[in-house]
Order: sequence, then C-alpha cells, then structure tokens
Amino acid sequence: MKSTLKLSFATFVVSIGMSGIALAAPDNVSSMTVATASTTGVQLTSGEIRKVDLEQGKLTIKHEALENLDMPGMTMVFKASDAKLLNGVKQGDKILFRAEKTDAGFMIVRLEQAK
Repeated sequence: MKSTLKLSFATFVVSIGMSGIALAAPDNVSSMTVATASTTGVQLTSGEIRKVDLEQGKLTIKHEALENLDMPGMTMVFKASDAKLLNGVKQGDKILFRAEKTDAGFMIVRLEQAK
C-alpha cells in the first residue's frame, strides 16, 4: 500500500512538473497586490520616474514596496541592466518595473509603461 501511494505521488509530481504548472506561492500575502506580468509571472512594482540619466544608464524612481527585495516604498536611483530599457522613458512616466540586487547594486531588469 505504501509503495503504491509513493508511486502515485511521484507520478503526480512528475506530471505537474511536465505540465508547466507552478506550485509556488508568492513571497508573502502582501505581494499579491503587486502587478504581475501575465506572460512571465514576474512581479512588477509600480513607480514614477523622477529623473532620467541616459549617460549613466540610471533612473531615479519613486516606487511602492519592492516585495522581492523586502524594501519599503521610497525614492531611489537604479541602474538599468540594459541601456535599451531606458529607451522612450521620461521624467513623470508611470511605470511597472522589476529591480534585483546584484554585486553592482540595485538593477532594473524589466521595465514597462504602466497602463
């Protein structure tokens, strides 16, 4: 009986893994209010661009809490991981973005205009 149960569970786990269904929960319940990019499942945070520095590849953003970094809302400077992320953005734009901590500091790894 136990071996049948183990085999059934193993079959279930493998089939879920192969189907592409994610069995992960958000980092915490409050992160459920953060916008999610539907095509990638990546959590994006709302913000407003306060300053654009194309020469340095940096944005100053007033942002809501960054749940993935356990950081409260504030205004701070982020470096873009790719200069292309800064194409077409300007001061005052409402955005959705993803920042991650790297050895080089806090980097924007995804950015899109808010709708």
